[in-house]
Amino acid sequence: MRPDVPRILAILGPTNTGKTHFALERMLGHGSGVIGFPLRLLARENYDRIVRQKGKSHVALLTGEEKIIPPQARYFVCTVESMPVGRRFDFLAIDEIQLCGDPERGHIFTDRLLHARGTWETLFLGAETMRPMIRQLIPDAEFETRPRFSTLSYSGVKKLTRLPPRSAIVGFSTSDVYHMAELIRRSRGGTAVVLGALSPRTRNAQVELYQSGDVDYMVATDAIGMGLNMDLDHVAFAGLRKFDGRHMRPLQAPEIAQIAGRAGRHMADGSFGTLSEVGPLDPEIVDAVETHDFKPLRHIFWRNSHLNFQNLTALIKSLEAHSPDPVLRRVRESDDYLALLQLSREKEIVDIAKHRSTLALLWDVCQIPDFQKVLSESHNRLLQQTFLHLTKGNGLLPEDWISHHLKRIDRPKGDIDTLTHRLAQIRTWTFITHRQNWLADSAAWREKTRQIEDRLSDALHACLTQKFVDRRAALLTRALQDRETLLGAVTHTGDVLVEGAFVGKLEGLQFSPDVETSQEEFRALMTAARRALKDEIPARIRRLEQAPNHDIVLDAEGRFYWLSEPGTAEKTTAIPQIAETQTKDEDTAPGAPRLSAHPLAYLVAGDHVLKPRLRIARNDFLEATDLRDRLQRRLERWLDQHMAQKFKCLFALTAVTTDMSAPLRGLLFQLQEGLGALPRGDLDPFLAQLTPADRKILAKLGVRIGTETLFMPLLLKPDFAVFKSLLCHLPPERRRDQNSLQAPAWLQRGQTSIALQQARQDYGLEVSEAKPALESERNHWRALGYQPLGPCLVRLDMVERLAAAARHLAKEGPFTPGNDFLSLAGCKKADIAGLLADLGYRRIQKATEDGHSEALYQRRTDNKNKNRKKHRTPQQHPPLKDHKTGKARTQQQAQAPQQEARRAESQTSKPQQPLSALKSATVMGDERSLQTAAIHPNKKTAKRSRPDKKKQASSRPPLQAASGNKPFAGLKALMNAR
Repeated sequence: MRPDVPRILAILGPTNTGKTHFALERMLGHGSGVIGFPLRLLARENYDRIVRQKGKSHVALLTGEEKIIPPQARYFVCTVESMPVGRRFDFLAIDEIQLCGDPERGHIFTDRLLHARGTWETLFLGAETMRPMIRQLIPDAEFETRPRFSTLSYSGVKKLTRLPPRSAIVGFSTSDVYHMAELIRRSRGGTAVVLGALSPRTRNAQVELYQSGDVDYMVATDAIGMGLNMDLDHVAFAGLRKFDGRHMRPLQAPEIAQIAGRAGRHMADGSFGTLSEVGPLDPEIVDAVETHDFKPLRHIFWRNSHLNFQNLTALIKSLEAHSPDPVLRRVRESDDYLALLQLSREKEIVDIAKHRSTLALLWDVCQIPDFQKVLSESHNRLLQQTFLHLTKGNGLLPEDWISHHLKRIDRPKGDIDTLTHRLAQIRTWTFITHRQNWLADSAAWREKTRQIEDRLSDALHACLTQKFVDRRAALLTRALQDRETLLGAVTHTGDVLVEGAFVGKLEGLQFSPDVETSQEEFRALMTAARRALKDEIPARIRRLEQAPNHDIVLDAEGRFYWLSEPGTAEKTTAIPQIAETQTKDEDTAPGAPRLSAHPLAYLVAGDHVLKPRLRIARNDFLEATDLRDRLQRRLERWLDQHMAQKFKCLFALTAVTTDMSAPLRGLLFQLQEGLGALPRGDLDPFLAQLTPADRKILAKLGVRIGTETLFMPLLLKPDFAVFKSLLCHLPPERRRDQNSLQAPAWLQRGQTSIALQQARQDYGLEVSEAKPALESERNHWRALGYQPLGPCLVRLDMVERLAAAARHLAKEGPFTPGNDFLSLAGCKKADIAGLLADLGYRRIQKATEDGHSEALYQRRTDNKNKNRKKHRTPQQHPPLKDHKTGKARTQQQAQAPQQEARRAESQTSKPQQPLSALKSATVMGDERSLQTAAIHPNKKTAKRSRPDKKKQASSRPPLQAASGNKPFAGLKALMNAR
């Protein structure tokens, strides 16, 4: 039986009191019902809930952009603006009735409060602040107050990066929301984003992203304050002022409570606070929010709903009418009213809107919402075109006109702002297509606009997720908080997966984080990788300890690498090596082992040039001391074996045997100190005391006695020269700004000569054409197998050939070097004077028959050169010490017969050969070629070819006896000067 007076009940209270749930239960208990929500999103959410209970055939959905009305529908879920007020229902409810006080939409809620009624029951749901207004305007209304299920408490001020999980950060501008979302992504892995400008589909997707646990944070505007039910534990305010459409104003306590009330769900307590940039809340506001005690509303907004459609002027005046009650404040200029004023200035429209039907149509057109909220000229133009199309022709909107507009919008590509703008446009067209009498086939156009909106919504959701959500970081952050041990794996390509997410690559022993890792994510990623790889690194150390030597490589920069297994580093470029563990063919063969991209260790300078040290490369995954020590021992063992094999000929020099004389042992020790090369100048006393057996030993060891240098031809090969270059230039420590240690190209090629200026530049020495080479610099070049001759740097074996060639030309007196000599020297004609000067020749000018002069060269013939062959007696030399015993040799041992020395020297000499023979002679360890090149002159030539002994003594310090690395002291000074 229908009651004579329908029941009107106002259920008031804070958020999380179950008001909406109660209203839905009451509606479904009636035969029919309608409920109005403030948001399309809430309407859709509750529509889906009722459909699950009653089925689609009994439930209708009415919003500005969606209309689903089955023929047998009994329950209508609507937005407040779309409620079918002309239809009667047993039950009627309005949610968030306190929005009567909203300056923009309040008049709609006030109209429903005053005029919308259910025939059996009417419910108004909202905040306690509406009690005085409802009591005054509806005296027969009943009231019921519901307490909050859980406690809402103030937690103070927190930094953005210190907020607890399951928090929402609320801002009041789009730019603030995006800025905070980016900070949360960097520090916590990601966040959901909820804005009022988002489409319902996008907002739902973002809320689901949060609800599913993919992210633990949400950054939103105050749009979350209206009925969005989420598992929030904390709400943080990033601002306390908002723009209300006209000016910036502070938030009121009820508004803060409405937003903060989203924290806590059902019986779970919640908290609210502010960010550090905002400062603490006023204690009075805190107390009001916690106790839900707010000042009641003193007025609500109203607009005349009885409009006069007699003419345009009457319609505008009726919209501007004043309210009949002082508590009903006339709404400020709304969007539809402003649109009507704008269109009323168009003469064409005024001429058409003269009748009641056309005026009503014009008012309907003005109510088309502008979801962009900018009141732009383009929106007014759309309203004007819509009205003109509806009043001309067949009274319907042209399909080609609609299609043209939709085609421009249907582009689901672009950035967040672009997609948001297109979504606002398509939502306007969705509203238009839901007007049944405006289109020939409104259902088809509704479906088309819905599809476009869905595509744009999905694209915007993807864009927001890609920009503000790092799923990997979020996953790792949660895993690190929840578990001590993480599930990790290393694929056959070296990819490191932690909990199924790619975090980087493991090459050798070095972990490289993903290149797309942000600085803020780096710490969490490294922590997760360290836990996941705690067993993998020790296992690789064991493999390296058992690996053969050819799996370890030393490159031209002094870096140690571990050869990865085939296929583990397909894109890694093989690194140029010094160690002879890979041939060129092996390196380029398909499936061949490749070098990892990160070194295991570095060579650094030791106490001796032949005893370098190694320093383990920085590796965050070798924190355990025992792992570093094991790696150090393995690489040191490799280095010792490699050095012994590489310089086997050099270390053999000091393998002292009983059949070596003391002078020979001392000579060999000094030769090892010089890396296989010594200047001939001060060696004559030593050489004079060598026996024929000693000279045979020298030949067997691969030592060549030249007129300029004592050297080992084998060590002049590029492979050895490059390695010696590395050893001579090793720094005591490796720095990031360290210059390259790789030998220059001319040394790698074994080039016989190079400009001294260029060589100095390549090694970072002082570049000066006029500066002569000091003894320390000569030691440097000699250690690498070269000798400065004038402006050129010439390889030692070629120096001997040039000296022999010069002697051959000087036999007949002063000479002019020809093209064959220039070719042999590999230098320019202008460089010959300096080159020959360093070989002991001086330049003279000789007049020609035509009155000109020509440059000739002849051997210096001063007394010092003439007497060079006459050695001092052994008594004039300081006693030589035995290298092995350290004792001085006896007088008899020191006085070797002069004749025997000359005879032994003459045995190694051969008649001089023509220059063409010298040019073709080979020098790299070929004894027969050495003899053919006539490097050892006969006695007659020797007197002419000996350089000035006193000058040599002044430019070359005597050889040091056996200790340390003294021949390289000057070199180290030069390197430090660099």
